[in-house]
Amino acid sequence: MKSKNEAKAKTKELDPTVLAVRKNKWNLLGKQKLLILMSVPFVIYVIIFRYVPLWGWTMAFQNYKPAPGKHVWDQEFVGLKWFIHIFKDAEFMRSLRNTVGMSLITTALGYITAIIIAVFLNEVRHIGIKRFVQTVSYLPHFLSWVIVCGLVANAVSVEDGIINNVLLKLNIVKEPILWLSTPKYFWHIVGWTYVWKEVGWNTIVYLGAMTAIDPCLYEAAQIDGCGRLRKIWHITLPGIKPTIIIMMIMSAGHILDANFEMPYLLQNGLIQDVAETIDIYVLKFGFNLQRYGLATAAGIFKNAVNILLLLIANWIAKKSGEERLV
Repeated sequence: MKSKNEAKAKTKELDPTVLAVRKNKWNLLGKQKLLILMSVPFVIYVIIFRYVPLWGWTMAFQNYKPAPGKHVWDQEFVGLKWFIHIFKDAEFMRSLRNTVGMSLITTALGYITAIIIAVFLNEVRHIGIKRFVQTVSYLPHFLSWVIVCGLVANAVSVEDGIINNVLLKLNIVKEPILWLSTPKYFWHIVGWTYVWKEVGWNTIVYLGAMTAIDPCLYEAAQIDGCGRLRKIWHITLPGIKPTIIIMMIMSAGHILDANFEMPYLLQNGLIQDVAETIDIYVLKFGFNLQRYGLATAAGIFKNAVNILLLLIANWIAKKSGEERLV
């Protein structure tokens, strides 16, 4: 049996078709050698800063206590103790709820607003207006979240916040609203702040996809008597559907990656129950309380769920015959 397999493998190696394919592959690699060399620093960066730190995941299975001269493999092994603990911890489950809630709100608002703005900008024929709107919507993307949170805090301030001032002037409310002290408002503040900051970037992605739509389709629709709304519904939206699917698949892998800076900077004691996310939970137990095993277990859980959701979303897209990552 072994000799037959060896004979088949040898025959396959000597097959002219196989040899030609291999030769073409090496020729292609030779032509792309400059691109390969350019990618080497990025590969090294990913290995050093993404894969090497994964060694620290061993702390999730240990009762890790840093001490001089004590290596990570000298720590007490506790198995799945910390993973079991986080599922029994009411604070972690509350952080999980907050993370999923804020992620779903920001993702939904981000997609809807970006697609709507992109569609409207695609219909604008005046280049000056189009560029102005793009520039204004895109500029906040370059602001750090620290600056953005400062602007939000000032805008919703009880004393001189512009939002409360406008509401009072219009007689919509009789007294200032405590925006950052009322739990029911916090997730909405996070969602709409994310939209304001990132909608310009997301819009550019969809506008780029719209440029690939064949103009002949719009001309044919015009001849058939279609108006703008029908063109948008039957040509523009189906044309960017693959991009929307890919973006949704990628977003599925970040459901548990709710923006860390904004909840952390805007939270206070009155809204902590709805503001604490998994990342804040990890920071709190890992650095403040020095319970490294528990914090590492929570981080591993977050990443594992993100990877699983990404694979599931990609599989669903594949089974549905839609665009997918691989």
